[in-house]
Amino acid sequence: MAVGVASAIIASSCCVLPLVLVLIGITGAWMTTLTSLRPVTPVFTVLTLVALGWAGVILFRPATSCAVADGAACEKTRPVARMVFLGCVAFVALLLLFPLLAPFFY
Repeated sequence: MAVGVASAIIASSCCVLPLVLVLIGITGAWMTTLTSLRPVTPVFTVLTLVALGWAGVILFRPATSCAVADGAACEKTRPVARMVFLGCVAFVALLLLFPLLAPFFY
């Protein structure tokens, strides 16, 4: 999940980072250099989707064994991990959709 979130932040840095900096009052001509990551955005987008897909498969497939001696511990922590995963997916979806929505904010 961490790889997915990190690569989504990098993939959307061409649009999200300048907007956040402008909103907190940091501006300047140097901000035009922040778009230098634009050509690698598709690579990080694919990395994001692959990482989140892999994490989703691991979390939502039936648990065959538990690493903890008490099997009941997995039954309690797995729903929490799934909720964290769904929260990360929602955050990543916002980040990946932001370049499409950014023109409405400028």
